[in-house]
Amino acid sequence: MAEAAMEQQHQGAKRRTFPWKIAGLVGIVAVLVAINQIFPLDEYTVNFLRWVEGLGIWGYLVFALLYILFTVLFLPGFILTVGAGTIFGLLWGFIVVSIGSTIGASLAFLIGRFVARDAIEKKVSGSAKFAAVDRAVADRGWKIVFLTRLSPVFPFNLINYAYGLTKVKFWHYALASWIGMMPGTLVYVYIGALAGTVAQAAAGEVEGGGTGRMIINVVGLLAAIAVTAYVTQVARKALAEAVPEEDKEARPEAGSNP
Repeated sequence: MAEAAMEQQHQGAKRRTFPWKIAGLVGIVAVLVAINQIFPLDEYTVNFLRWVEGLGIWGYLVFALLYILFTVLFLPGFILTVGAGTIFGLLWGFIVVSIGSTIGASLAFLIGRFVARDAIEKKVSGSAKFAAVDRAVADRGWKIVFLTRLSPVFPFNLINYAYGLTKVKFWHYALASWIGMMPGTLVYVYIGALAGTVAQAAAGEVEGGGTGRMIINVVGLLAAIAVTAYVTQVARKALAEAVPEEDKEARPEAGSNP
């Protein structure tokens, strides 16, 4: 009886606090939308990238911190990923984006698991697809995380939080996410690096072998796209086997407790 009363009291307190959590989350989203309408974020991002380029070695740290912030705040990181290739080049651009995106995804995972669990559960509660992924993660753990990174079935920023509801271990999630995001990261950073090379060529800053280097870069980009497309197709097939269609249409409840 005492345990039942305590459980009812706990559930009652949870119901009372839940609307406030939802209201707070809605308020944050509303503020972000308003800021995006008032201020041209894309333009500011471009100006920021130019500023970062002039920071030297500190630019890598500042850029990584911004990427982490974008990931946690549900802001699109595409322009940052491409911009990294433009200002840092292919190698260092890939490294800094890989680090920033992985840390950002890991922080979102922890927030989804320990801080905003109720809000995230409500967000995905009507998704039969996530329910199926949740059950697959319970059986195969990091392998499903890895496959969904190679062949995304959810928006990147949302799945970061949603995985916090599953039983996958944090370090398994972080490692599988880091490796699984690499092909896509490479392609987008490569695009930015190529754009930077084109801009330098147009400005006459590329000396000797400019045309040959451009051809090599274009061929390299096409090869990276082809490999990424192939890997994505393989991952999609493997994911379809792990999460069959009939399972995706199953019960729509949210993820299980870790």
